[in-house]
Amino acid sequence: MTALGIAGAYDRAITVFSPQGRLYQVEYALETVRSGSTVVAISSKEGVVLAVEERMHTKLQNPEYSWKLFQIDEHIGAAAAGLNSDARVLVDNARIYAQIIRLSYDDAATVEAIGKRIGDIMQMYTQHAGVRPFGAALLIGGVDKTGPHVFYTEPSGLVLEYFSWSIGRGADKVKEFLEANYRNDITLEEAIRLAVASLIIQAEKIDEGWTIRLVTIPTSTRKYTPMPLPELEKYIKEMMEKYKPHGLK
Repeated sequence: MTALGIAGAYDRAITVFSPQGRLYQVEYALETVRSGSTVVAISSKEGVVLAVEERMHTKLQNPEYSWKLFQIDEHIGAAAAGLNSDARVLVDNARIYAQIIRLSYDDAATVEAIGKRIGDIMQMYTQHAGVRPFGAALLIGGVDKTGPHVFYTEPSGLVLEYFSWSIGRGADKVKEFLEANYRNDITLEEAIRLAVASLIIQAEKIDEGWTIRLVTIPTSTRKYTPMPLPELEKYIKEMMEKYKPHGLK
């Protein structure tokens, strides 16, 4: 039997491992994430930045509405790549868990607790018959009593903490850019510029339908704060002049 035939025999059920120890449905879910819009999260000494690439599909769409950035609690947000409908379900679970912690302990949830909770939910959907893995990954960022944090969760249930990270179809280019430009002592203002530049350098096409959404969570306020579009456009214009991508008119 060919390798393709072997793979085909093990990719029909989420609970069946291949002889090589692989869960093909989980790998397919990860491919969905890799084909999604690019997302970047950056942790600085002054807070966290979450930024996403979004494209308006029609002029009839409301330009103020973001469908890839989510507020989980007043001090925690998330950015999603992959199937947005799946990401919404995960975010809703995270919001409920954050409020349970507030009601039970009279304290705000840590970013790590939220990241691990989402990872646990994702993992459950890799070992039960009759379900499929979530076709989304999240970058969860926030500022809690221990400081700024960014956590990554993916369909396998993996949870990792990063200083800065990217997911989506342009993630490889963004990661190279971040490795070359990120510093541990970066300010929030520098992190904003770095996040905007990261999304610009990976963009295959920038036209009137392309835009960026960005939120900050400063350590000074610990508040999820979306950046107004007029203010964000100033950063986009500045970074476009500095990092002019291929194909930009």
